[in-house]
Amino acid sequence: MRLAALTVFCLILSGFAGAAAYFFPVVVAGVGQTGQVVVVPPSRSSGVQATPTPSAARSAAFTVLLLGSDDDSKFQADHVLTQSMILVRVEPATKHVTMLSIPRDLWVPLSTGGRAKIDAAYSYGGASAAIATVERNFHVHVDEYAWIGLKGLIKLIDQLGGVDVFVTNPVLDDFYPDDIGGGYLYGYKRVAVLPGAQHLDGSRALQYVRSRHNDINGDFGRSARQQQVLIGIKAKASTLSAADLPDIVDALKGEFKTSMGLDRVRSLLGVASGFDLGNIKQIVLYVPTYTSYDHGSAYGGQSVIVPHWNQILPVVKANFP
Repeated sequence: MRLAALTVFCLILSGFAGAAAYFFPVVVAGVGQTGQVVVVPPSRSSGVQATPTPSAARSAAFTVLLLGSDDDSKFQADHVLTQSMILVRVEPATKHVTMLSIPRDLWVPLSTGGRAKIDAAYSYGGASAAIATVERNFHVHVDEYAWIGLKGLIKLIDQLGGVDVFVTNPVLDDFYPDDIGGGYLYGYKRVAVLPGAQHLDGSRALQYVRSRHNDINGDFGRSARQQQVLIGIKAKASTLSAADLPDIVDALKGEFKTSMGLDRVRSLLGVASGFDLGNIKQIVLYVPTYTSYDHGSAYGGQSVIVPHWNQILPVVKANFP
């Protein structure tokens, strides 16, 4: 009963925290029952200050790196790119949450050596490499991570009964990957999410957060859509009960990994109800202020996003101390 209560609490907390709901709404049950490997975050990068263990104080703030991958059959198991990377700062004392989306094409030095798009870090070295790469480049301390795959997101949202969003930037994509559910893995299909109030099931929500063509803001538009859906899950997560856990755990089987544990959950007891939408800050590193596009020879002819660290790092320091 204690485990069930803590798990339900974590589900509700994830909803209030917005982004966290996307990746670890069943932290305890997911780790304990899906057979996933828990990867402990690596030692800190040089120059990055360590912070106290979160269990040392219930009000201690902490930072989570959320990772989402296209993990269809085109990829070797666990050697996938991270199509979504979001830093989430949770501050229990002030009941404040900050989300910062990291562009997947951001050109950076990797912790495993060399330079590449940041989405390759996980492919080369798993969660440890992704965490170390983010820490080194953004000068942050990552306390926890959580990873989810495509089918896990679809099933999770379906178990929640779908999500409600107000679409201001519609999706019309003639080249959306048709790589889930069998068939030709390299095929495409046309998808559309129209403007206005929309109720999205798992498949449609995935289309909304995954589509990257014909968006006036390019990948940055997708980052904003991802954050929007994360927040849209808030109301749904708060309605979960212990009776929902078996189906949710089954939905995440093989599609979810995290370093979160019971100590983290216990440290947050009593603060979950204080989180609301007004206390969630969203940051997207739009061009031209924070980043710019390039495809020169220095990048092997790839289309990349070049970081303007002189603009990015002050924002990171202010929101992820």
